[in-house]
Amino acid sequence: VQLQASGGGLVQAGGSLTLSCAASGRSFSNYALGWFRQAPGKEREFVAYINWYGSNTDYADSVKGRFTISRDNAKNTMYLQMNSLKPEDTAVYYCAASVSGLIYQTSNYRYWGPGTQVTVSS
Repeated sequence: VQLQASGGGLVQAGGSLTLSCAASGRSFSNYALGWFRQAPGKEREFVAYINWYGSNTDYADSVKGRFTISRDNAKNTMYLQMNSLKPEDTAVYYCAASVSGLIYQTSNYRYWGPGTQVTVSS
């Protein structure tokens, strides 16, 4: 499966953005999906996870209550609604698919797309 994240941009602190991750391939609905982010000089970190059906989600503590992950299998698309953005949310955001093992580990995801930049100004 091929993934493409979009929707990043520049936003002021307290603002909102919605990221999308469009996937190609007929098996999209079979895959669990995740969002990760990488800030300059830092390792890529887990942000959010959603299972194949969308019935189970999980979030990093740093975004819990502010971000919402969702998916539309009919459209082969996953979303990340980001509210109350903070400067520390500034990073390149990546979507990933097909996890085996711990959902928080980047190495456990098989497919990755190019990231989209999110910049939050103070």
